[in-house]
Amino acid sequence: MSIGEIFYVIAVILFSYMTFAIIRGNFQRKFDENGHRHDLKEKKIKEDK
Repeated sequence: MSIGEIFYVIAVILFSYMTFAIIRGNFQRKFDENGHRHDLKEKKIKEDK
C-alpha cells in the first residue's frame, strides 16, 4: 500500500467515526434518561393544563 492509500483509509475511518458521533449525539439530545422525547413532554404538559 502506498502512503496515499494509507491516508485515504485513515480519512475514511475518521469520517465514519465523526459521522456516527454526530448522529448519536443528536439522537441522545432528543430523549431524556427515561427514554421520553423532550419535545413531546412540553406538549403533554401544555395539554394537561
